[in-house]
Amino acid sequence: MSPTPPLRLATRRSRLATTQAGWVADLLRATGLPVELVTIVTEGDVTTAPLTQIGGTGVFATAIRHALRDGRADLAVHSLKDLPSAPEPGLVIAAVPQREDPRDALVARDGLTVASLPAGARVGTGSPRRAAQLLARRPDLDVVAIRGNVPTRLALVTDGTLDAVVLAHAGLARLGLLAAVTEVIDPADMLPAPGQGALAIECAADRAELIAAVQPVLDHHADACVRAERALLATLEAGCTAPVGALGQIVQGPAGINLRLAAFVGTADGRSQLRRSLAGSPLEPEALGADLARRLLDEGAGRFTTD
Repeated sequence: MSPTPPLRLATRRSRLATTQAGWVADLLRATGLPVELVTIVTEGDVTTAPLTQIGGTGVFATAIRHALRDGRADLAVHSLKDLPSAPEPGLVIAAVPQREDPRDALVARDGLTVASLPAGARVGTGSPRRAAQLLARRPDLDVVAIRGNVPTRLALVTDGTLDAVVLAHAGLARLGLLAAVTEVIDPADMLPAPGQGALAIECAADRAELIAAVQPVLDHHADACVRAERALLATLEAGCTAPVGALGQIVQGPAGINLRLAAFVGTADGRSQLRRSLAGSPLEPEALGADLARRLLDEGAGRFTTD
């Protein structure tokens, strides 16, 4: 009897992406599934242009999705915050594993925090969402657009080019670089990107056997939270580079378990913003996300969001 061929798990080739995919592969192997990684070069990996110039939404996902469609891979791993919120014809998110800490983190010289950075300090980020919330809190900062992998961004601080950078806590944790963090930013000051810290396992919608096979690694709480966050983003019709933040959390309410969703929408210069929250059933996360988005739109959020 011939051995079962390994499932081919597609991922970007960056160190962070392969680390994340390796973690997912280990989760699947622990359930008895043989898995091998297939690395894919995406548009986002071969250009240094700002995401706002190259389209943002989908630049890290399109090539990986092609690999699923043309049979080079059986499954794919994505950072959920990089996935377009619109459904992809023929593909499905089969499972969302346990989520890493979704918050943003500051890495600054001399142990500085957002509050203690001096006026005029140069702070790097490639995210309009982070820039908007930084400037809403500290309009005296000089926010600088940057690209590059995590070590490249950290080097901008250590070599003195910048005073600080803002990165996802999850990426730093997965790479074992948390010692560089000088402040984990409270979501009350900076809401993360929808889906930040979560990973998506994607496959063809007609591969029922694969969808069933990955269910043991599904985290129901993480899945509900990111569904709500992505539904909010989709209803706002904002791309993943738009200045939108969202965070779902499972909380104990007076009548039982609730899903609480907080959202931020603002202008990139930080001068205008809306922050609202809403709680609902974790069994209906998409309805909650869409409801909060419509309330934001009723208050004028549409003027803030751009693709």
